[in-house]
Amino acid sequence: MNTEHLISMLNRIGQFFAAMPDRAEALEGIAMHVKRSWDPRMRRELLSYLDENDGKGLDPVVLQALRQHRQLLA
Repeated sequence: MNTEHLISMLNRIGQFFAAMPDRAEALEGIAMHVKRSWDPRMRRELLSYLDENDGKGLDPVVLQALRQHRQLLA
């Protein structure tokens, strides 16, 4: 799996949800989208990347969503 591609996809997802007026709903929406749409292997790679690189390259809204809803994605 190409990590750069995952980051790019995540940032596009984040841009969509960031337009929502309710920030908490947007953060949960990002996490739920990843949970529903990404297979476990992709989520594991994402969480490993987050741990190893402190989320470098991720938009702030995406990074906040992943950190806040990490248990949901694990």
